Amino acid sequence: MINYKDSGVDIDSGNKAVELIKKHVKDTVTSGVLGDIGLFSGGFELSEFKNMKEPVLLASTDGVGTKLLIAQKMDIHDTVGIDLVAMCVNDLICQGAKPLFFLDYIGIDKIIPEKIAEIVKGVSKACKETGTAIIGGETAELPGMYQKDEYDLAGFSVGIVDKDKIIDGSKIKEGDLIIGLASSGLHSNGYSLARKLFLEELKMELTESFFGSEKTLGEVLLEPTKLYVNTILALIDRFNIKGVANITGGGLLENVPRIIPQGLAVSIDKNSWDIGEVFSAIKQSGKIEEEELYRAFNMGIGMIVIVDKDDASKVIEFIKESTDDEAYLIGEVKNSKNLNKSVEIK
Repeated sequence: MINYKDSGVDIDSGNKAVELIKKHVKDTVTSGVLGDIGLFSGGFELSEFKNMKEPVLLASTDGVGTKLLIAQKMDIHDTVGIDLVAMCVNDLICQGAKPLFFLDYIGIDKIIPEKIAEIVKGVSKACKETGTAIIGGETAELPGMYQKDEYDLAGFSVGIVDKDKIIDGSKIKEGDLIIGLASSGLHSNGYSLARKLFLEELKMELTESFFGSEKTLGEVLLEPTKLYVNTILALIDRFNIKGVANITGGGLLENVPRIIPQGLAVSIDKNSWDIGEVFSAIKQSGKIEEEELYRAFNMGIGMIVIVDKDDASKVIEFIKESTDDEAYLIGEVKNSKNLNKSVEIK
């Protein structure tokens, strides 16, 4: 006779993992949450938003990519939970949506309850910081699908915004200014290239000091994606924010044009901000062409907002005085006839 455990699936370990993560989930409960963890679906009621004229739900889903390989080799798992949430909620705020709830999926070769709890602890930390409730999730033990100690993550989040307040970039005009918010490092993009550079080309070890700093290479690469929810929502409440872009895969070159109306382009001054230690090291290696740097990485700018030129100084002052973010005036919107590219970085 054989049982499920003989085939590689341990139901008891799954149940233990659920018990360990319950406290982390409970920390994220908000007024809209209906029910408790363990039901077949998660519920969220919207009576808090009954004063909205035309409420619209926006949704985003994403993963963490090959950054997970670093986490698995370092045996550090809580930071990627933060990344998972950030990759979703940072997208939602680009259109002005307030994140409401989040669900995660963990696919793993073998459930180790303590490892699952560490991942969800990171998810909980990010959700709590952004006022986002965890209302469900799935942990799938899949022997044969993953190698030993491997796992993958996926996240899904929903936010809400009044229809006439959706930010879509349509009001952007020539002369508007671009404000960049500093990133915390690579965030969760460009890791295939970064791993090739540091581990293969430069022959570095994850446990060695990162060019003389107090952190190891692995710790630098696992720096969590910055959460911009509170800052962007505060800006939307106070200023006329015309455009918001999350600088994820594709960097500044690919993400900024997504919100720029036809006939316009942007000019960005690459010397207007501090790119930070990890991008300084990547650039100084001399092994990646400059255009590729700005297409593969965020290069120190994790989020951009576009405002009228008369509002720019006030927006930057507010960010510096009232948030934990660093803000830089990095560029200007111009007529596309005056530039050779949709994004000119000079």
